[in-house]
Amino acid sequence: MSPLRWLLHSKEFDRMIDDQIKSVLTEHAKLSVDVSSLTAETDLYQAGLTSHASVNVMLALEDEFDIEFPDAMLKKATFASVEAIRTAIEQIRDDA
Repeated sequence: MSPLRWLLHSKEFDRMIDDQIKSVLTEHAKLSVDVSSLTAETDLYQAGLTSHASVNVMLALEDEFDIEFPDAMLKKATFASVEAIRTAIEQIRDDA
């Protein structure tokens, strides 16, 4: 594995991405819990994410990461947790 590929899939890189995702969630998700209390696996819908807010989150993530979610990813599961969002972002970047 190349050094760059290793960095992109390291725990430290995951934490950096998670922090960016949480920043977007803080600004756009309107959750009923403090975003800092979320783990990567916390169900965002149980934490108060609505379908309307998920659209705002998606648009903000596209701006933050300079990506576009393909139609196939526009489903509830893609935005169900920080981990799910990170996985989607990584897949989009890997496919680019």
